Amino acid sequence: MTVKLTVENVVQAKQEVEKLEAQGYLRDNIYIFAHYEEREDDINEALGTEEVGIGEQGFLTSMKNLVNSRGDELRNELASVGLSESEAAQFEKELDTGKLVIVANK
Repeated sequence: MTVKLTVENVVQAKQEVEKLEAQGYLRDNIYIFAHYEEREDDINEALGTEEVGIGEQGFLTSMKNLVNSRGDELRNELASVGLSESEAAQFEKELDTGKLVIVANK
């Protein structure tokens, strides 16, 4: 089961991650996305959640993301953790407004 939600800030993200853990989700299967890559890295490191890598995306997509725009990269990463293309596009727009997107898989 895949859970997808948006939050306004890191405090809310931490609360949601704790709720997901209480429901049986592992932090290794919880991904937090932010529009700015540095912010995303900092949040995932602080909360002990997973970052999308080659294991989720595959080698070719990971290499393409090196030259893609941040928006394209985010849509690819969102799709690689279980979102449809339309959901990935919708959530990428949420990221553009400064929100955080959390995706958790069981």
